[in-house]
Parts: sequence; C-alpha cells; structure tokens
Amino acid sequence: MSEAVGRLAEDRLEILQVQRLLQCVTNRDQPQVKKLLRLGVSGLVNLTERSEGRSALQLAASNNHTDMVSLLLAQGAEPAVQDRRGRTAVMLAAELGHEAAVALLADSRAAMSVLDNDGKGVLFYCVSPSEPHMRCLELLLNSNADVNNVSGAGTPVLLSACRIAQRRVGLALRLLERGANPNAVQKVTGRTALMEACMTGEAELVRAILQRGGNPNSVDEKKMNAAHMAAEGGFFELIVLLSAYGADLAATALNCTNALHLAAAGGFAECCRFLAQRGCNAKQKNSEGLLPRQMTEDKGTSKELKKAERLQAKLSGPGAAEPETWRAALHDWSYEHQEALRIAMETQEEEGPVDIVTKDTFVTVMKDHHAPMDDDQLQKILQEHDRSRDGLINISDFFRGVHYLQKAFTIPSYAPKQKKAVKGGKGKKKGKFVLPMPVCVLPPALSRRRPDGGPPLFMIKRHQPFTNATHFDSDRPPRHPVEDDSVWYLDEPEKVFVSISQCVKTTDLQSLSQAFSCGVPVDVQDQFYKTPLMISCSSSNLKVAEFLISCGADVNLCDQFNWTPLHHACSAGQLDIIKLLVDCGAEVDAMSMNGATPLMKAIESCRPCCVDYLITVGAKVQTENKNGQTCMAIARSYGDKTITELVQEQFDSLPKPKEQKGKKG
Repeated sequence: MSEAVGRLAEDRLEILQVQRLLQCVTNRDQPQVKKLLRLGVSGLVNLTERSEGRSALQLAASNNHTDMVSLLLAQGAEPAVQDRRGRTAVMLAAELGHEAAVALLADSRAAMSVLDNDGKGVLFYCVSPSEPHMRCLELLLNSNADVNNVSGAGTPVLLSACRIAQRRVGLALRLLERGANPNAVQKVTGRTALMEACMTGEAELVRAILQRGGNPNSVDEKKMNAAHMAAEGGFFELIVLLSAYGADLAATALNCTNALHLAAAGGFAECCRFLAQRGCNAKQKNSEGLLPRQMTEDKGTSKELKKAERLQAKLSGPGAAEPETWRAALHDWSYEHQEALRIAMETQEEEGPVDIVTKDTFVTVMKDHHAPMDDDQLQKILQEHDRSRDGLINISDFFRGVHYLQKAFTIPSYAPKQKKAVKGGKGKKKGKFVLPMPVCVLPPALSRRRPDGGPPLFMIKRHQPFTNATHFDSDRPPRHPVEDDSVWYLDEPEKVFVSISQCVKTTDLQSLSQAFSCGVPVDVQDQFYKTPLMISCSSSNLKVAEFLISCGADVNLCDQFNWTPLHHACSAGQLDIIKLLVDCGAEVDAMSMNGATPLMKAIESCRPCCVDYLITVGAKVQTENKNGQTCMAIARSYGDKTITELVQEQFDSLPKPKEQKGKKG
C-alpha cells in the first residue's frame, strides 16, 4: 500500500485512534468523527486498521452509509486506499450492490483504475445476478471503468459476466455495448466469451457477440469451439446462429469428438439433424472408437443419426457430385439477416414494403452485405429464382430457401408442426370437425423420451413475467397496432424451454411451479430415471428439495441403480438435506442395486457428521452389500479415522450373539 495513499496504523496511539474512528463511523456519529479527524494524528482519515487493513471510508462504503461517505470524502479521505486484499471503497460497495455509495465514490475517477491483489478491477465486483449490481455497473461504466480488464488469473471481465448470463444477461450485453472485446479469451483454458455464452444458452448474448465480430471458430485448449458448447447443451437456436455467422460445425476436438457426438450424448435429435445436414461427420469415431450414433440411447436421436450416416455415405460414394455446402451456408446467413436485407431492398426499390424486387436490387444488396457466395454462385441463385426470365426476384421465396435447397434442409422445416383438425373420432358425430383438446406438450425439437418409451419430457417452459419491460421506456415507446390510441397491447413473451435439471440446479422455482401446474409430474424422470428431487439432493440444493417435497415429491423413489434421494444426498455429504429427507419419511436402510445403503454412501463421502446422524437415527452398520462389505470394511478402506471410530463404536454397542441367546433362554 503506497504511503501517499494510505498506510497501516503502526504505533499504539495510531492504532487506538483508528479503532475509535471506525467505531464512530459505524455508529454514524458525525460530530465525533469530525472531532477525531481535527484533533487526531496526522492523516488519520486514511489510516487503516491492522487486521483487514480497512479505512474509515471503506467501512462506510461497505455499510452503505452515504452520509458518512460524503463526510469522509469532504475531510480528505482517499478513494484509492486499499485493504489487505487490495480492495478499494468502491469495490467493497459494488460487491454488496450499494449503488448509493457507488454513485458517490464513482465521481472520484482516480479509483476506477485500481486493481486488487488478484488483478481484478472494480467491474469484477459488479458481476452478480441482481438488479442493484446492474445499476452499480452502469454507474462505473459512466466513470470510465475498464471494460477489458483481465484478472491476474487471465480471465477477462466479459467472460465472468457471460458465465452468469443465464441469470442476468444484461451485464454482459452492457459490457459489449461499452466496447468490451468480443474475442476476449481466458488465457489458461483458451475459452472465449462466445463459448461461455453458448454454454448458458442465451441466444441474445450469442447474437450480440457475433454481431460485434466474435470469432465462432476460435478453439480452446481441447480444440473445442463454440459449436461444441452449444451442441452439448442442446441449444438448437445457437447452433443455427453459429452456422449463420460461418462457424465450422464439423470441427473435431483433440479427443476426435465433433458436435454430433455431444448432441447425440444429450439426446438432442433436432440438433443432430441440423449438424449432419451442415457437414458434421456422422461416421466420425471419437478417441474411444464410438460413432455419434453409439453415444445415445434415445430412439429419435438414433434414428436421425442413422439417416445422416446413409445420406453422407450416398453423397461421398463413387460417382456422387461434390456437395454444394455453400447453399446451406447461404440459407442460414440470409435467414438470420432477413430483416436487414429486407430493409435494404425496400430502400433500394423506394416503393415501401414489397416482396418482389429487381435483379439489380437483389445483386446490389447481396454484395453490399457480403453474402457468403461468389459471383458464379450468385448467378445460380438468380437463375433458380427467375425462371420466367422477367428480371424479378421474390425475396420471401429466397428467405424460405425452397428454390435452391431441399425443403428438409431449410430452417422453417424445423418449426413444430401444427395439429390439424380431425374428422369424426370416437364419441363424436360423424362428419363434424373437432379440434383436439389442448394438452401441455413440448415441440418435437425439445421433447426427450426415456429409452423404454416411458414418461416423456424433462424439458419445460421457462417462467417469464408477462409484463412488458419496455412499456414505459421513453427510448422504446410501445406500439399501437390499432387506430384507437386508448388501446394498448402487451406482447406475449417468446416461449423459451429449459430442462428441469437446469431449473433445479439454478433454483428456478417459478419455472418448476409453472410446469407442475401445467400437468408435469413432480416426480418426472430424465433419461437416467432421476427425479428433480434426486437432482436437488446430488447438487446440494436444500431450497429446491424443500420446495419439491412440499409439492408431493416421493422421497423413496428409485433411479436406474435403485438409488433413492437419500443415497444421492449422502453421496454428496449434505447433512441438512439428509435430515430433511429422514424427517419426511425416507427409508434409512434402503438398498441400491449393489446392496449399498445411504450410510455406506455417507461413509464414502468422508463426512463424519452425516455418518453420525444416520447412526443416531437407526441406520444399520452391520448390513453387507453384494460384495460382502460391511460399513466397517468400507470405512477402513476410505481411511477416515473419525468415521472408522464412529462405526466401530456402533458395532461394539450391538448385542453379541451369546447375549441374545441368553436372553431367549
């Protein structure tokens, strides 16, 4: 810590006066603070206590006492003073979301460039999924905080914001708008901001990064690119976006895995279909010698991959013409940029919104927007859209892609098919058309079924508030679709689907509640037969576990290995969840497929408190699994002395066989 900025209290008088000053600041005793600063040792306002190295200004800022912050600044407090961890007052205030304190401190722009001991600037302290932190970020950006700050560990602040985008996408978007490098890279792993955004599934953020020049073909240390991340999460919209911006969907990682392997492993049939159509090799074997088709147990996904294998074998066979991959690339690009292209063509025509444009207009706009095709390919497109030779192009036909691409390859072909009205039917009068009853089902692209065809769907509609956030936004006034200005319309939120597992892990109780109210069973099982309660237990989420049990979740249901929720909680070593399950009737000595009990899993987790609790509530230590191991044998093999003593003590307290025989006699 610099002598000019601030220093630790050294002699006894300084130490006592600093402690007294901090006490008065905490009590917000302004008269006493002024008296201490007037009569105390020189530079008292910037002296720091010895344990954590905090100054009076840092204490006031972390408590959000704006009156004390203003007073101390007026008395000469230096905002750049750092504590033992290198944090300034504005960092401490921003970390806690104290926007009022941040607003006062942000005026002192000298502190904006200070880095803590980890090399992190003040913006790192705003990366949190809350509205106050978002407002703090805005204040600091207006004070010219560094949007391209990279921590000592090599992580750019944009990457940190992208990692929490699923809970607060606005942070990353605002950093991009203020000039953050869209190709920011984590120096150790090689992960880019685009890769992190693809892992969250936030299409708005991915689009923003790509529009600002983010490279979709950057690879990390494992040679994985953004397409791998999107495929692993089953984010179909992101894969289409990446294709529109020239991503290499066929790229292979170090372990010979391509995006098809990852999409197949997750059972994402629509993603597999699209990837195969865009050139991802369905016959590629990974380092374990597995084809994408061998990575899935989902029937729908396996069917798509078999089709892809046959199609690619046909196209690569003897006598087959060279595949024109540019056609699919052009379609994806034009579909993504459709709105901008339409506006440009309408401007050229100068006749307002039209679907028919001249060849010259079409060619000019395509070249001005750098369409992914050369002159020869452009001529082919013109010929295929102007077969009557009248020099006119129907741009709606062009955007649909049906004139130059097989219909199955076009993006509109992936839209969920609408059910038609059925004629007659059981219990209905012949000749009448009856619409099917509305049911809560998901689009085919998002639904997943168990291998045995059992209960479907562990993807659910994400909860989104209906309120229009821009209704009272002066920069984006609401639309008036009718002549009567007294009528206001709110746009219905776009439907977004998310896996139940993800909702459980992110504590998205609103989406879960919405799904259960629409008829999704609270004990719905995923492809591994795990219920939401099991996932909450294994991911240590007590709040969700309590919510699910209150909704009627079965605490004794089993997965494919006969593990109950209690097995999962014990394996994760979560005492609070274990107590909750036992209190709600969980079977303490339930046996898994290999004969393991929850107590054995608790022993393996090396958590003495869990083992002690289970023994206290009556778990049997003498039970053997199918390998003939008792709890004592497992405890000894894991080598935890405390657990071994607990189990041994319980063993010693059991009645001996002779004692039992004597009692019977």
